[in-house]
Amino acid sequence: MSLLGKAAVAIWQDPLPEARAEFFEWHNREHMPERVGIPGFLRGRRCRALAGQPEFFTLYEAESLEVLTGAGYTARLDNPTPWTRRVAPQLRNNVRSLCSVALSLGSGVGGLVMTWRYDVASGREAEHRSLVEPRLHALAARPGVVGAHLCIADVAASSVQTAEKKTRPTKALTPAWVLIVEGAREREALEDACAELLPERTLLEAGALQPATGLYQLQYLPG
Repeated sequence: MSLLGKAAVAIWQDPLPEARAEFFEWHNREHMPERVGIPGFLRGRRCRALAGQPEFFTLYEAESLEVLTGAGYTARLDNPTPWTRRVAPQLRNNVRSLCSVALSLGSGVGGLVMTWRYDVASGREAEHRSLVEPRLHALAARPGVVGAHLCIADVAASSVQTAEKKTRPTKALTPAWVLIVEGAREREALEDACAELLPERTLLEAGALQPATGLYQLQYLPG
């Protein structure tokens, strides 16, 4: 298992062009260190898009879903810092899901990360999972792939309105299914493996609704 813990927060977003410089300083120096300092948060990383949108993908790993709905994280969300209050309104195209880790395979953190986010048609969840899980196992066995993960969102928990959310200009989307495949080799090797084993057509045929895919490169991993 290469994800730490049994839960994850998956976030995609775009800073406004005029806010990019401050976004990096805030995210690097305050926001990510603050988050990974919450009891039960185990690791965080930010990646930048090589293909797909939004531009930035941030992943936090946590001990359990209870950590993501518990007092420590909720206290931070309900008491954003002055810097957060200044930067958050400058973030657009926000997507955020609080997830349970349903499957995590692999040996470590990859410098390249392919993500999928989508919902699944009602009543087809079991069918969809039976399709996805064997394909993630197959991907995890491919040369250069160091992680393959299925995360399923708690949509109700993800949708709770907090003080920090109220500073953002639009409500975040909350995809229920998040797939993550990590690579530690050439970009083409990861793209080719994912195109073969998780093509959009196959996901759609198994009930996926409007899957969005992106290829990201690791940019920051706080110590």
